[in-house]
Amino acid sequence: MSDTPSDKIPPPERIQNYVFGAILLLLLIVVGKMFAPFFTVLLWSTMFYVLLSPVHHRLIKKLERNRPHGIILKNILAAVFAVGTVVIILIPLLFVSFQCIQQIIDLIRLIRDMFYTQPDVLAELSGHIANFIRDISAGQIPITADVIQQRLLGFLSSSLQSMLQISSGLVWNVGAFFFGLVLIMFTLFFFYVDAFYLSHLVLHTIPIRKTYLSALVGKCMDITRNLFFGYIMVALIQAIMGYIIFSIFQVKGALVFAVLTFIGVFIPMIGGGLVWLPLGIIRIIRGDLLGGIIFLVVSGIFISMLDNFLRPMFLQNRIQLHPLIIFFAILGGVRAFGFNGLILGPMVVILFLTVLDLFLIEHKIAAD
Repeated sequence: MSDTPSDKIPPPERIQNYVFGAILLLLLIVVGKMFAPFFTVLLWSTMFYVLLSPVHHRLIKKLERNRPHGIILKNILAAVFAVGTVVIILIPLLFVSFQCIQQIIDLIRLIRDMFYTQPDVLAELSGHIANFIRDISAGQIPITADVIQQRLLGFLSSSLQSMLQISSGLVWNVGAFFFGLVLIMFTLFFFYVDAFYLSHLVLHTIPIRKTYLSALVGKCMDITRNLFFGYIMVALIQAIMGYIIFSIFQVKGALVFAVLTFIGVFIPMIGGGLVWLPLGIIRIIRGDLLGGIIFLVVSGIFISMLDNFLRPMFLQNRIQLHPLIIFFAILGGVRAFGFNGLILGPMVVILFLTVLDLFLIEHKIAAD
């Protein structure tokens, strides 16, 4: 019987390796715990850097790095990019969040007040819901219209209270939010100044062949850019168009429905129609036949059909992944990681497929 490599290591050296391994694992856990509270800051700072670094690099090439004034200009440019990212992207996001919550509160109040002032409407709606439940359950669920009515009013009241709590919570957490913005600016500044050193420091600790590591890093950067421009940016443009159209047609809570359009765009086949189609049908049911038809046509052309033009233009077949997989990756990512899953979900799936390809190549396993 031949000796295994571990048997050839002298016992003292083997014990030393175990001790070093245990110390390394312990320190890795401690470092991970230390950096965990700043994971969101590091994630979005990295994403913004990856998106804006091509522009930054083109400007840097024009500077004389080896001269004192070139280094000063490089630091100034890094500061401009760091502050500009926060001012242009994140502060408007905070404003939209506050406005959206306020519009949700107004919508819930409007619906609740309408039910209180027009009880016949609530009674009729409750009756239809009760009949529908009895029909699909073959009478096994003997629910009454009165119960439905009480639960609807209770749901509206609890929803209003929850949104008020969220709104007040955001007000109290404004300080923490702005502290996070400062951290993002601080992180971005050093990314722009010392990206090469920082990336080398991190990648040097990963025990993978350099060619594979380069492929993974390149894939990660491509994924970030393509996901942002091919999915998030397209959804954002469609949501902005939705907000403009909803405002023109005087839809109450236009910003809320625009945000729902942004979310709905990620759903395959349905897309933004999940929002504008019911709004148009409700307008028609309320008696505005011509306005409803015009609303549906305009929304279909300037919201949903934009997807067919913008996505191919941004992606250009650079993400070879079915939209259904992207949809479930985003959905699962948001459920697992919260808001960060919007990026992490698809990135993890695509990186998994990339690592799988590299594994098959390494072990010379041919895929049919």
